Amino acid sequence: MIQNEQYPSRLLENAVSQFSRLPGIGRKTALRLVLHLLRQDAEDVEQLASALTTMKRNVRHCRVCHNISDQDVCSVCSDPRRDKRTVCVVENIQDVMAIENTRQYNGLYHVLGGVISPMDGISPSDLEINSLVERVGQGGIDEVILALSPTMEGDTTNFYIFRKLAPYGQLKITVIARGVSVGDELEYADEVTLGRSITNRTLFEGK
Repeated sequence: MIQNEQYPSRLLENAVSQFSRLPGIGRKTALRLVLHLLRQDAEDVEQLASALTTMKRNVRHCRVCHNISDQDVCSVCSDPRRDKRTVCVVENIQDVMAIENTRQYNGLYHVLGGVISPMDGISPSDLEINSLVERVGQGGIDEVILALSPTMEGDTTNFYIFRKLAPYGQLKITVIARGVSVGDELEYADEVTLGRSITNRTLFEGK
């Protein structure tokens, strides 16, 4: 690790410290990024800073599905060409992007914002599960696809959602096929495998 006293500038040190707070970025990588920015034109660096600040201040979460959006309702939910009778439940924004990249799904989404994980202090009330139940209760949804990562936490969340939606007897509840290996994170699955998992989904057996 680079010691603080080795930095020739406190401004440089502060910038490195801020970059190193990002996930997967150590201090050496942070230093390379900061030095790269120092070599750029001031205008380019200002555009980067402006883009980040604008994103933080203005990005929203869709009031329907909780996906990232520039508007109150995201482009997926507002698209009249999407199948509004089908809702795919995912853990996070990255999973929406991964499924969209497969081009095998044309329904809507519901982003939970995580999975149930008592070890991490995440309970059902911390997730967007109640809002999913409310969406189903409003009618117009024929199928809910549980597309969570095939981990213990993902399976626990699947079962909890299944139980919450059980009163809606006419609702079809499916789960993605196990083309995605057990223990894998959904966002890291290749597009072909993930696409087949969506296409070959099966009824969820809540036993």
